[in-house]
Amino acid sequence: MTSRTVAAVSPALQALQQRLGYQFTDTQLLSRAVTHKSFGVNHYERLEFLGDAVLSLGVSALLYRRFDRSDEGDLTRVRAHLVRQDMLHKLAQQIGLPEVMRLSDGEAKGGGAQRPSILADCLEAIIGAVYLDANFDAARDLVLRLFEPLLAETTLEGWSKDAKTALQEWLQGRKLSIPLYRIDATRGPAHEQVFVVACDIAELNISVTGEGLSRRAAEQIAADAALTLLKGLPHKATVVVKQAPDDKQLPSKKRL
Repeated sequence: MTSRTVAAVSPALQALQQRLGYQFTDTQLLSRAVTHKSFGVNHYERLEFLGDAVLSLGVSALLYRRFDRSDEGDLTRVRAHLVRQDMLHKLAQQIGLPEVMRLSDGEAKGGGAQRPSILADCLEAIIGAVYLDANFDAARDLVLRLFEPLLAETTLEGWSKDAKTALQEWLQGRKLSIPLYRIDATRGPAHEQVFVVACDIAELNISVTGEGLSRRAAEQIAADAALTLLKGLPHKATVVVKQAPDDKQLPSKKRL
């Protein structure tokens, strides 16, 4: 990369390239990849379209090699988990995309730099930008750097189940009641409405929320957050179950 190109890049974008493990030759591609349509006409949507395809192929190749004895159905389910919006949102936060997003003043004040849909789209746009700046191999390598640590954290069985099913099985295996889901709030215009769904596990006095562009997607995200919370509790931790005010019995306890 030439000194002229380095000088044209802000310190924040230079730091982002270091976190990505990739240095752009055409830094205008990177600038476009972090630009929301509210900021100007030269935004990331076309790059997002391209990055979505590159991401799918890159993750598919990763899964094909890593799980060489798994069938198509399992690989398809795992890929769906890995490329879903909430997963891309988490990865975007990990690499600091909220710090470099270019948004209109109104979008920024409305929390756009933290919105899951915007961050997920931006990450796909960056993958597309790397593909155009170099080639598929460079974009695939970026996908590997992003997703290999996720696969190292769990087994194929854990990825191949949707979050609601996995949470229900986890609870039933400990003789606990299944969770209840409810819409906690809705935000945004009708064509881009965001659902906030709560996942309540009454016996453990736990309630977590998830956001998605549909109720079903939000339920899956909430279930995934609940399962992550439960699995993070110490082994055989004791959870006090609250009783109703007029219940004269001592609080019951559940061991996880």
